[in-house]
Amino acid sequence: MKLKYFAISILMVCLSCDDLTELNENPNGVEPGVINPNLVLPTVVTEASKLYLNLGFGNIAGVMQHTQLDAWFDEHNDYAWTNQSWTPYYGVLRDNKVLYERSTELGMEFHQGVSLIMKSMMFGLITDLWGDAPYTHALNGDLPGVENKLPAFDDQETIYRGIIADLETANTLLSKDRQEYIGLYEDDDVPYASMHMDPALWRKMANSLLLRYYMRLSSKLPDVSRQGVEKIFAHPDDYPLITSAGEDATLSYAGNSEGDSWPSNAVFDASGSNYRRNRMCATLVDALQALDDARLGVWASKVEIPLVVDPGLPAGTDQIEDGVRYLSPDVVGTKSIDTDPEYVGIPPSVSNQPSGYNLNPTPGQTSNNPHVSYLSPIYAEAAGPLLKARLISAAEVRFLLAEATLKGWATGNASEHYLAGIRASFETWGVDNTYDDYVMQPSVILSGDTDEQLEKVMTQKWIASWSATTESWFDYRRTGLPVLHAGPAAARDALPVRFYYMQDEIEMNAANTAKALERLETTQYTQADGANSAWSKQWLLQGTSKPW
Repeated sequence: MKLKYFAISILMVCLSCDDLTELNENPNGVEPGVINPNLVLPTVVTEASKLYLNLGFGNIAGVMQHTQLDAWFDEHNDYAWTNQSWTPYYGVLRDNKVLYERSTELGMEFHQGVSLIMKSMMFGLITDLWGDAPYTHALNGDLPGVENKLPAFDDQETIYRGIIADLETANTLLSKDRQEYIGLYEDDDVPYASMHMDPALWRKMANSLLLRYYMRLSSKLPDVSRQGVEKIFAHPDDYPLITSAGEDATLSYAGNSEGDSWPSNAVFDASGSNYRRNRMCATLVDALQALDDARLGVWASKVEIPLVVDPGLPAGTDQIEDGVRYLSPDVVGTKSIDTDPEYVGIPPSVSNQPSGYNLNPTPGQTSNNPHVSYLSPIYAEAAGPLLKARLISAAEVRFLLAEATLKGWATGNASEHYLAGIRASFETWGVDNTYDDYVMQPSVILSGDTDEQLEKVMTQKWIASWSATTESWFDYRRTGLPVLHAGPAAARDALPVRFYYMQDEIEMNAANTAKALERLETTQYTQADGANSAWSKQWLLQGTSKPW
């Protein structure tokens, strides 16, 4: 589902001035009671997609050790989180409520279905990130009553069950042929990719998300989860899924302004710091190198100047010859360095000055470390064929089914799903010509006992989550896989498992926030934070012993 990013401009012009005392009703107006759903839908989709990408390419990529920052790094590398806001998420949901109500009034079932998908995804993100949250009475601030002004926090189980119900409804709403819907633009008339208006692809997205959320509950509500997943797999005509990379639900960036460009671009960021400071993490680099994984060359740049430590050099040698920096052992001393001649990542939470890693001669805020891999130059562009927010993909669907099969559920063959997931990821990143050799490696072949196989599935899913690591973080929390360790400078000795409730909510909606905090489980890592900690466990993780 290629959702081409675009901006909407509304020009209100007086076309009839026969009587200036009368106002014409604009069919494309922005008042909730008269607005055209086609004007709201792209705003909802693009803003939701940007929020998702900014998580998975931002701080969550630091948590899941895909990238590390070498400046302004405290939140990204070390989890120094304090006051994360859900205001943008509820902002999208408010627009989405207008979309749903207006499309319902007009009988526009396609738009209703899409609205329910986006509602599910945004509320899913909120509860996944924070835990209990306003849901039943959320978005009703314009209605009377304190329950609407200061909404109660619904428990996670209620929210997840509501998401599942909405996605089931969306599947039904989107089950008709395209010509049966009203209000759809013709392909040539819509300023974004034609598949944006394809009910069949949106239906696949709905059911793929349904699969995601059933699996999210697999440890807490295993019977509900199993029945749901097996139902989806057993009835492919009733529950079609995203099964090929060409069907991935993605948002492309237009690259026309700062607001519609890839977040690390150096086109509208004159300093280029958003690109320059974002480096590969050693955890991911090492994993990809061990597998001779061609995706590394798509995502990362080779080091500009490799390091060579030569015991045969005179003491005190530190010189660059033919693009290589040669060092005698005494110059290196006890410092830990990486002399890989091609790709080098910064270890997670390596120190309080990651810009100095690997003997960088120019550490600091504006440094240019030639001994650590930048991201690929494509990530300095404002737009490009690979610069997309990936909301859910064929790779994720296949890995979910592989995991379900390993649980003993009736969902097919685990190895077939697993290999199909790898293939879909390779196709996405344009390295499918290396697939056959890759999957023949003993470390890739799905073998061993169930635990060993699950680790391989989750490791490949983690790799495939590049630029969409939010979902990988949610997987890690419920499975503990892949096995990741916090670095020496991290805020705690373990990876975080949730966002903090923001201070404004705690102060303004004190009674309801307090009840939600009481339902969190403190752990050995919450320490001085109290219940409102990134290391407190939500209902979803309580009693599971995961991820730690």
